[in-house]
Amino acid sequence: MAVVQPGDRVRVHYVGRFEDGNVFDSSAGREPIEFVAGSSDVIEGVSEAVIGMQEGEKKTVTVPPEKGFGPHEPELQYEVDRAMLPPDVAVGDRLSAQVGPQRITVWVKELRDRTAVLDANHPCAGKTLIFELELVSILPNN
Repeated sequence: MAVVQPGDRVRVHYVGRFEDGNVFDSSAGREPIEFVAGSSDVIEGVSEAVIGMQEGEKKTVTVPPEKGFGPHEPELQYEVDRAMLPPDVAVGDRLSAQVGPQRITVWVKELRDRTAVLDANHPCAGKTLIFELELVSILPNN
């Protein structure tokens, strides 16, 4: 039976959990994700973990921050005037912000009376992640 080699296009079902067991993402009820093994299509820890797997194989991998969403960088948090935000904004909302010439994605981390804390770090940055992976298929190279 074939095993995944770097550069193979694969389809994978997954469940992503934090170390406390809480699920942060899953492909349950959706199509499996499709990506090139060993590429930057998905986070490094998952992209590397499928190499050597066979179709139908399941495995659980622990992905440290440096192979996941990177370290949490405090300098990527910004305090802004709350009036700059939509009136119905809530903690956890994802927004698009203009920083100089660049558009970035930020998450609402905290709402205060007159200000809000926005965070440009990915919500999973700085966290060790646990992924349950199931290799659904290795796709033929075209």
